[in-house]
Amino acid sequence: MTEQPRDPRPRVVAVVVTFNRLPLLQRLVTRLGEVDRVDEVLVVDNASTDGTADWLAGTDVVVHALDRNRGGAGGFHEGLRLAVERGADLAWLMDDDGLPDHDCLDLLLERRDLDFWGPVVVDEADPDRLVFPIRVPGGTRVVHDTAAVERAASDGLLHDVVIPFNGVLVTRELAGRIGYPREEFFIWGDDHEYRLRAERAGARIATVAAARVRHPAVGELGTPLMWGRTTYNHSPSDLKHYCMARNNTLNLRDYRGWPHVLLFWAKTVWFYTLTRPDRSRLALSARAVRDGLRGDFTGHERFLR
Repeated sequence: MTEQPRDPRPRVVAVVVTFNRLPLLQRLVTRLGEVDRVDEVLVVDNASTDGTADWLAGTDVVVHALDRNRGGAGGFHEGLRLAVERGADLAWLMDDDGLPDHDCLDLLLERRDLDFWGPVVVDEADPDRLVFPIRVPGGTRVVHDTAAVERAASDGLLHDVVIPFNGVLVTRELAGRIGYPREEFFIWGDDHEYRLRAERAGARIATVAAARVRHPAVGELGTPLMWGRTTYNHSPSDLKHYCMARNNTLNLRDYRGWPHVLLFWAKTVWFYTLTRPDRSRLALSARAVRDGLRGDFTGHERFLR
């Protein structure tokens, strides 16, 4: 009996997590409807209050409405789980504020020998600039523009680097092997933890240098400090900073070790003592670190009221 060839076309479910950004969501859902290789669009609504639910009710996307705001971490946990349950071979994960180029998915799907891979995330107002600076593998150099990414790529790939969850593909097999994002993280660091977990599991990870997702600028990520020898991810949002300090401490402890934790704490003290003095931020950082080490993942909720 002749064995039938396997269907080379994977089932792709686009997973979008949204919260109170209806105009951006509308833009993204329209774009996804224009991408032929997307088999289904699944929107996880984090209990939006801006009319998102009413608008989604008039579309043909699959909607999963949460009873409360569970952040990006909770949204992607649920979204990836549901995509797998709905038969996805590949989940295409993205926030509501990104906008993939029309050929982004096609370019990603040309690389089927990977487990966790994605596009370059560029500033929609300046597509030659990266929204999220990338540390080039094998050194300490951080790049901020697409030309540097293309120079560092090998055969069109920047190996062992991906910017989740901004248009990244995750295979069904990998999700089954390592599970889903840590929903208790709420925001910030959940995506990085998932990449670190995939890396530990031996996943094949890469950024496709030619693929693009456009994204609004995010401010001062990668602010230089210590005379330019390193950078710090400052955010004006207390919610984001609290989650960053808590979750980054745990990620470094669990995946890199205590020396890296101590370096992160030293950078935080330096930044809010010398680079941008702010005693209240130091106090907030200390509280976030304490909560994380105690396993308390409720502290961020006071910023949601």
